[in-house]
Amino acid sequence: MTENHSSEKLPARWGHRRCFARHGIARTLILTLSALFSIGFSAFASAAESGAANLTHHPVGYLAVIIFVIAYAFVMLEEKLHLRKSKPVLLAAGLIWFLVAGVAAMNGDTESANEALKHNLLEYSELLLFLLVAMTYINAMEERQLFDALRGWLVSKGFSYLSLFWITGILAFFISPIADNLTTALLMCAVLMKVGEDSPRFIGLGCINIVIAANAGGAFSPFGDITTLMVWQKGVVEFTEFFRLFIPSAVNFLVPAVIMSFAVPSEPPKDASDPVIMKRGARRTVGLFLLTITTAVLGHNFLHLPAVVGMMMGLAYLQFLSYYLQLSFKRGVARERVWAENHKNTRLLERLDKAVPFDIFNPMARTEWDTLLFFYGVVLCVGGLGYIGYLSEVSQILYHDWNATGANIAVGVMSAIVDNIPVMFAVLSMEPDMSHGQWLLVTLTAGVGGSMLSIGSAAGVALMGQARGYYTIMSHLRWTPVIMLGYAASIATHMWINASLF
Repeated sequence: MTENHSSEKLPARWGHRRCFARHGIARTLILTLSALFSIGFSAFASAAESGAANLTHHPVGYLAVIIFVIAYAFVMLEEKLHLRKSKPVLLAAGLIWFLVAGVAAMNGDTESANEALKHNLLEYSELLLFLLVAMTYINAMEERQLFDALRGWLVSKGFSYLSLFWITGILAFFISPIADNLTTALLMCAVLMKVGEDSPRFIGLGCINIVIAANAGGAFSPFGDITTLMVWQKGVVEFTEFFRLFIPSAVNFLVPAVIMSFAVPSEPPKDASDPVIMKRGARRTVGLFLLTITTAVLGHNFLHLPAVVGMMMGLAYLQFLSYYLQLSFKRGVARERVWAENHKNTRLLERLDKAVPFDIFNPMARTEWDTLLFFYGVVLCVGGLGYIGYLSEVSQILYHDWNATGANIAVGVMSAIVDNIPVMFAVLSMEPDMSHGQWLLVTLTAGVGGSMLSIGSAAGVALMGQARGYYTIMSHLRWTPVIMLGYAASIATHMWINASLF
């Protein structure tokens, strides 16, 4: 969905005010960047004179934090400023790494910053390609009218918005442990957008519910989230031990879902005029998507390949299907035309008159690139702060100055603000001496803590792009207190039912 920010329908004075406001924002950005560059040059000199490897208490470190905070402030104001969230973080990522590399070069170290940046780029490239395949499949299913047909079926069954709210949430909770929370959220959001396209309020609430459910479901499976996968690969939690988090994860999902359900619109969805007939290849696309997920999981589980290798292999499945549909296009259209004429289906006949061969690159071109570029900025910003030393310092404070329970609860809160992957990586790197109960606790909090903010998890960020205009940072923030209640309840549940592990 594309936004239209033109002022054609507004009075001229409003257009001028908006223009002046945007010029003011641009002027503020330019002045801020000029000041940051000026401070940066003096910071280079200060850091170079000290020759310190850890820059957490030097001007360069402070400046990097300021840049990151300013960038995230613009991200959180996206809805008000109409400034795409990728723009400030892309700029911040470049500034932070130029500062880091500049100081390293002045200290005679030209390799460490370069190696750290390459590591961050490798992490991002895996995430980029994984998301590209997932989004391409979702767009292909939509182009084949799968979600239109599913919407028609759900509406024809007489489900209310409340029933659909629970159906999509429960499906997200149980699908994410098998696939992953990000792919599950994208899939269920596509269904939600089709089912509730006449109720923006329902879509907003449904997206929040899906993010919570997908993150909660992914917390009790090694394949449900990147953080759980990291914990499993590290060997601190065995495969079967993850399932001890099932009940706490369910509590994390159910508590906010029950409260939010009272705000779901009471009116029924708009009836579908006619049943929607899916285009050729729709069911095969779903089958290939499931095969793609299976390929990624098996390759990672048994061959220890990155999951993205299986996903890219799955993209080849879809490309071969596209090739087959193109070769058999005329024959397939002729067969469908005969069926439509026999059943007097004028709607299908009209569609066949406008039919064009399926091209895999069309759904790929509709990928939400703002979201993918946003991930680039976040990964590199956090990586730069980690290179400076902030992540290690924070972890040191948490596990040496606090108790393990308080630290692990704080990890979940931090994962909502920054990102759960680098936070969990820092915890695993510290290797704190904790009981199995505490390791399960940090696995739970890092997995579900990101639900407190829309920018706190990959599922939330992806849905902001997919449901642009319906699901935003502010719409999610209104329900953060309720989500925090579920967060606290899940922690209490874990410490109660798994007390023997502490």
